[in-house]
Amino acid sequence: MIHVGNCLDILPTLEAESVQTCITSPPYFGLRDYGVDGQLGLEATPAEFVSAMVAVFREVRRVLRDDGTLWLNLGDSYAGSGRGGMSGGGASTLQGGRDSQAQAPRSDREVSSAQRMHCPAVRGSRLPAGLHESQRQAGAIGRAWVPPPAGLKQKDLIGIPWRVAFALQEDGWYLRQDIIWHKPNPMPESVRDRCTKAHEYLFLLSKSPRYYFEADAIAEPVAESSVSRLAQPTLAQQAGSSRVPGKTNGNMKAVGGSETRNKRSVWSVPTVPFKEAHFATFPEKLIEPCVLGGSRPGDLVLDPFLGAGTTAVVAQRLARRWIGCELNPHYAEIARERLAGTSTGFPFGDAA
Repeated sequence: MIHVGNCLDILPTLEAESVQTCITSPPYFGLRDYGVDGQLGLEATPAEFVSAMVAVFREVRRVLRDDGTLWLNLGDSYAGSGRGGMSGGGASTLQGGRDSQAQAPRSDREVSSAQRMHCPAVRGSRLPAGLHESQRQAGAIGRAWVPPPAGLKQKDLIGIPWRVAFALQEDGWYLRQDIIWHKPNPMPESVRDRCTKAHEYLFLLSKSPRYYFEADAIAEPVAESSVSRLAQPTLAQQAGSSRVPGKTNGNMKAVGGSETRNKRSVWSVPTVPFKEAHFATFPEKLIEPCVLGGSRPGDLVLDPFLGAGTTAVVAQRLARRWIGCELNPHYAEIARERLAGTSTGFPFGDAA
C-alpha cells in the first residue's frame, strides 16, 4: 500500500511492531529539491537534517518488530560547495581563501549543467524550476559558493551519513554495520583536488541486540583463489601424516568445504538509468540482498521514502508484503504504475 503524504504524519498511524524490515533512502541533505512542501533534505543546517532523520526513524523503530532491521542508504555532500566550485572559476584549493569566499554568488546564467539536465527551466528564467526560491535565497542550492554551516569550513566533507548513523545510535538503535555501495560507473565530477566519489553508505541498524538476519540467503560464491588454495595439500599431508597442524596451508576452518561464503560488506552494484521523472532511484540489485537478508516470504517491508517504488517492486517480486510513504503524488503514481506490472518471481530489471 502506498500512503501519499509526509511520513512523519503517516508512520504514527501504523500498527506498532507490524514491520519486519525497513529499507529506505531519504532525500540527501542539500542535494536537490523535489518541489513539494515538507520535503526533508532542505534544512538550513546539517544538525536540523539529522534531527529530522532521528524523528522519522524513531517512528520506524516503533513499527518494527523486536527482531526487525533498518537498511538506510545515505549519500554525503560538501560544505559551501554550491555543487559548482567558486564564482571565479574552478574548485581549486588556491581559490579557497577569505577573499574568494567574499565574492558575490554567480548569476543564474551559471547554474550547473546537471541542474539544467534534471530540472526544466522556468519561463522567463534560466534557473531550474525544481529549486525553491527560499533555498536559492539562502544559498543552499544552486550557487557557486555559499557560506558553510557553523562549525564547518568551506570544502569540508560534511559527513552526513555518519552524523545520522551516530545520532540514531544515540537514540537507541544498534548500529550493526556500514556497508559500502561501490558504484563501478560513478557520476563524473569536475574536480582536480580529490578523487571522484564512487561509493555511498548503506547502514544496517537493528531494534534489538538479536534480530532476524538470513545470512545464507545472501551468501556469496567462494572466490576461485580460495578454492584453489583449499585444494592444495597441507604440510602434514605432504609429509605423509593424517594429522592437520594448527597453521598450514590446508583447509581453513571458516570456509571448510562450502561453495559459499558470508556476504562481504562492499557491494559492487552499478547505477542504472530510470526513464521516468525521478532524480534518484535505487538499483534493484542493491535492494535484493536487504529484502532477502532482512525478511522472510510474507513479511512486511517498509519504505518511508518510497520515491519511484523500487523497494516495493523488489519486495513484491520476492513474495514479501510492502508498505510505503511518498510525499510527492507524481512519484507515487510512478510507483503504482511500476508495481502494476510486477509479480512474484519475475526477474529483476536494470532500471530501478
